[in-house]
Amino acid sequence: MPSLELPESRAAIAEIQRVRKRVAFDRARTLPWYAGKLDHIDADRLDDPEVWSRIPILDKDVLRRFDHAGFMAQFCCAAPGEIAEYWRSGGSTGNPVFYPRTHEDMRHALIAWGRAFPCMGIGPGDLCHLAFPIGVHPAGQLLARSATLSGVGMVWVGAGNACPSETQLALIQSMRPTVFMGMSSFALNLANLAEARGIDLTASTVRKIVCSAEVLSAAKREKLTRMWGADVYDAFGMSEAGFMGAETAAHDGLHIWTDLYHIEVVDVETGREVPEGEIGTLCVTPLWTNHATPFLRWNSGDLVRRIERASGSGPYAELFPVIHHANRTTGFFKIRGVNVNHAEFEDMMFRQHAVSDFQVALFTSERGLEEMKILTEVKTDADASAICAQVTAEVKRVFEVAAHVELLPRGTLAALFEKTLKAQRFRDERI
Repeated sequence: MPSLELPESRAAIAEIQRVRKRVAFDRARTLPWYAGKLDHIDADRLDDPEVWSRIPILDKDVLRRFDHAGFMAQFCCAAPGEIAEYWRSGGSTGNPVFYPRTHEDMRHALIAWGRAFPCMGIGPGDLCHLAFPIGVHPAGQLLARSATLSGVGMVWVGAGNACPSETQLALIQSMRPTVFMGMSSFALNLANLAEARGIDLTASTVRKIVCSAEVLSAAKREKLTRMWGADVYDAFGMSEAGFMGAETAAHDGLHIWTDLYHIEVVDVETGREVPEGEIGTLCVTPLWTNHATPFLRWNSGDLVRRIERASGSGPYAELFPVIHHANRTTGFFKIRGVNVNHAEFEDMMFRQHAVSDFQVALFTSERGLEEMKILTEVKTDADASAICAQVTAEVKRVFEVAAHVELLPRGTLAALFEKTLKAQRFRDERI
């Protein structure tokens, strides 16, 4: 059984994988959805990459064909009395899926989340301001519950839709946490609001920021570091599996707990792994949190690179490979024939230091033309007209698209974003 105690070696991890992949495979064969889909797989040769690659990749499009009752009938192999709780899928589009987790799943899940704290150098004496959603999304609940395994204090605040941003800033000033935990977009919202209110977050007690659930680009990390005066850490997980890994102080990639999860970086067209360092889609097979829903080769939708040995030191670097999210995601929009990547657009905007926050709205003009509007907030002491002109020119230079830049009062977008699970930076209202 896994524990906060790390495996002794990569060889020990390989043996865990050998045993648990077979357990996962045998459990999946009991599901109606997998009926007939695994008959051609030699269960005694699952460690052969060629054999493993023949297992069908599972993605969310498959799950969305079912209502909850249909999903449970096709993908759940646990009896009702075994189910401890449900985790909601974390995606921001489409119908949510609710994944059952057994009591046995939860024992392993707490271990997976609990490892994050020592990995990121958070321990006894630290107090965390938890601004992740607290509800049927597992991230907030499990971070808070697992913190006790490492003797870490936790203020259960919740996201902005549960606790307004003004209140969160007041709590940070009064409770004096050493760590802020939340989505990067919400951390930016709080920093923008603090700046507008004359609050200097760099003078607060927060010295570490832990982000997850959104891609943390270099530009976003730089902005958070500058506005909070804190060391920014990335962490990674998904409702389909659990908490999977985190950065160390070296910030050289997300160390993935490969004794708990089998990961592949694949070309989804062929189903085969890509060479180390090349970009592919991350597929995950849970090895321990799969007692209710034993997914094999879950397509997470994340485009990543895998590096077997990170450049840092310490047990996490010695034992676990790292993944790096690629500088692009599957999210993009097309306007007037031009593809605009969400992540690249975010990076461009966040590198405009005078821009506090933004949102892109796509719409159809009265003349029937596709138009792009950038709703923008700028720092209080900035020359708003000059910044708007600069943004317009930069969008044209980088993406070869004309945009209308509209100035908003400070705090407008923060109030909007805190009502949603993830900041909706791109709205498509075209007709």
